[in-house]
Amino acid sequence: MRGADPAPGGVLAVVAVDEEAVHLPPWLSVVVTGAGPVNAAIATTAAVLALHPGEVVGLGTAGALVEGLAGTYEVGEVRQHDLDDAALLALTGRSSAPALHLGDGPVLTTGGAFVAGGPLRERLAASGAQLVDMEGYAVARAAAALGVPVRLVKHVSDAADERAPRTWPETVEACSRALGAWCAAALPHA
Repeated sequence: MRGADPAPGGVLAVVAVDEEAVHLPPWLSVVVTGAGPVNAAIATTAAVLALHPGEVVGLGTAGALVEGLAGTYEVGEVRQHDLDDAALLALTGRSSAPALHLGDGPVLTTGGAFVAGGPLRERLAASGAQLVDMEGYAVARAAAALGVPVRLVKHVSDAADERAPRTWPETVEACSRALGAWCAAALPHA
């Protein structure tokens, strides 16, 4: 964890990788989870149980599934795309990965694969999602399961297409600056 422990009831920021946290305000408590949904769920759960924040804010980069989408967005809904929830619902009668409604804003879909074009990108775009990442759903689901309010804030880093493996490393610095600016404007300074 970076920064001071949040006061009980304070804000805990969660990012996947150090590169996304470089320009976050120094007063902000930040947990770096590691890439992917499993790492994000484990680290978020451990941090919430240890620190008792009043809010979790998941910050990071996302690929755009919609042409021309750019900038920083507070996510309105988050879904998990790499778990066949419909099949599990048919087998068990229970949803294993319900969509989480967080407010107004674009739909984010999360999965363990780095989306770089092809049929996966086409399927995700056709599902109605506008953004894709690898950790958002896991962070939101962990916080929600523990009864902690959560927001997800994503800055578009690439178009989730064939250029994404090159584009993300080229843009992550600017994304971190944008996320830092959002935090400075939107989060209370403890």
